Amino acid sequence: MALSHIRTVLWTLVAVAALGATGLYVYTTMTRPAQAVALGQGDYELVTATGEAFNRDSLKGSPSMLFFGFTHCPDVCPTSLAEMTVWYEALGDKADDLNAFFVSVDPERDTAEIIGDYVSWTGHVTGVTGSPDEIAKAAKSWGVYYAKVPLEGGDYTMDHTASVFLVNAEGEFEGTIAYRENSDTALAKLRRLLEG
Repeated sequence: MALSHIRTVLWTLVAVAALGATGLYVYTTMTRPAQAVALGQGDYELVTATGEAFNRDSLKGSPSMLFFGFTHCPDVCPTSLAEMTVWYEALGDKADDLNAFFVSVDPERDTAEIIGDYVSWTGHVTGVTGSPDEIAKAAKSWGVYYAKVPLEGGDYTMDHTASVFLVNAEGEFEGTIAYRENSDTALAKLRRLLEG
């Protein structure tokens, strides 16, 4: 095969790829919703372990950490709560204005009293629960996945998003801390959040 023929074939492939990429860009731009709701800006009405109302306005006024989990969680939730406690200790006085909320994705079992007991050892985290419908609204607002998973013997566990959401003092989403993220990286994110 002649070198000029190979060049022609290669340039044709480049042109086809470019057209395909352009078409994909145009398609995704045109099919994108006109106004997507910002993460965390949906409406929901939950309740804290102490009986106070909890909604998106509850995240305004101070920066916050927000985590969705459940009290029967075998590993992810206790680990995340322990990490939050370590972060508070590492930040010291700088974390005085930092709020933390643990929102249940298992309202069938996690009453206000149970979730309050579950987070009480942390000294910093507020437990939040609510009706199944309102929990679903809150999870949807934050883009949180959760699902009931049956276990042998009739019990169940919950699959759920394991990230900690970072929320600024205006109640707006600022980022996440991944499950088991490097502690130095997590603390750097929290310092940026606290600095506003």
